[in-house]
Amino acid sequence: SLGLALSNIGAVSDVALGGVIGTGTHNTGIQHGILATQVLNDLDIHLKQSEYFRFLWFPHTEKTTVFYGNHTDKPIKTTSNWLLDYAIGYYLLELLLWISTLFPRLVPWITRFFYWLVYSAKVTQVKRSDKAFNIECLFKQHVSDWAIPINKTGAALAQLKEWLDWNTDVRVHFPVEVRFVRADEIPLSPCYKQDSCFINIIMYRPYGKEVPRERYWAKYEEIMRKNGGRPHWAKANSCVHKDFENMYPAFQNFCSIREKLDPLGMFLNNYLEKAFF
Repeated sequence: SLGLALSNIGAVSDVALGGVIGTGTHNTGIQHGILATQVLNDLDIHLKQSEYFRFLWFPHTEKTTVFYGNHTDKPIKTTSNWLLDYAIGYYLLELLLWISTLFPRLVPWITRFFYWLVYSAKVTQVKRSDKAFNIECLFKQHVSDWAIPINKTGAALAQLKEWLDWNTDVRVHFPVEVRFVRADEIPLSPCYKQDSCFINIIMYRPYGKEVPRERYWAKYEEIMRKNGGRPHWAKANSCVHKDFENMYPAFQNFCSIREKLDPLGMFLNNYLEKAFF
């Protein structure tokens, strides 16, 4: 009502303020920090072309979709379409992905079909910031999100694509989302002292059905680690105390501060105990 907004918000904003700060919530825009192929060859140009730049890669294909976003005073203009956004982009997609659990070879065809139908056309929209940054999570899903130094973006994606090309029995869901965040001085921020690229992978659970993802997740984490990655604090990962020590130069200093301020461990949980002990 006051015409005010945060400079950037996460893709999912139904989160408490403490959760936003504590997990290093981010979106995209190399001019912005966390809240507390052709695209890769021209990455610097793309990053300078708009304030909020991100792109999607569609595994098992050579396809990408780029998104440019800037502040504007233009009137709201959206292209929302129930048929495309929900009947096809939600209900039909979930049905097809469920069928693909019985016939995994369909996954690349489903990816190509939805790229052509939903993501291939150029679209210009004007939205309020909370509508622009938030995304529909659709149905149940597993996600993983790591930050790597921005100069490792091309290498990491090429390694992931090469592995998928060689391991044709591994079928993964679209998209791989790629976003960019400015360096900061926060000791446990994934962007600590380095401009970063967040690479987010996803596997849907159509109608709640689990889909094999263990090999994909393991290889993704291996590639992220090899490229100097740090996991998103709000996403599941296999890291333990020793890993975080290697990832964060100020980790031990933070642990000392934490022990001083919370000597009884009142604010610890199972996940944080794994990280700090």
